[in-house]
Amino acid sequence: MAEHQFHLKAHWPGLRNDVGQIEAGNLVTKISIPPQMEGPGIGTNPDEMLLGAAATCYIITLAAMMQRSNLEKEDLSMESVGIVDVTNGVFTYKKIIHRPTIVLKEDASQRDKDLALKLATKAESSCMISRAIQGNVELELEVKIETAEKV
Repeated sequence: MAEHQFHLKAHWPGLRNDVGQIEAGNLVTKISIPPQMEGPGIGTNPDEMLLGAAATCYIITLAAMMQRSNLEKEDLSMESVGIVDVTNGVFTYKKIIHRPTIVLKEDASQRDKDLALKLATKAESSCMISRAIQGNVELELEVKIETAEKV
């Protein structure tokens, strides 16, 4: 069994509403509490980072699965939403919704479209981050499949 380690350094010099910094490989950014939680909103925050981890893991997994299946695409993009519930002052990361848009080649068959939808669904359960948060955060998919327009 091979293990991979990822390292992050964090520095938080102040109090609740101050600003800190993290460094993890190529990710170097300021961090603070978001304005929705009455913070300064400088840099990023744990909520955005969890959403970012889930979204990047999903879209990279989907692209790799499409490549392995020899399903050619014109483009792949996505919007994701993280929903945090606040009940009695307790913040709970409730749900992540991924809305991928897969643009297939203009001559894509119905079989290609069906495969794209199958892979988009399978990528969610194959992604390491999705598996890590499964059972704690609800995951939802809203897939859009298009074909490239003829030029």
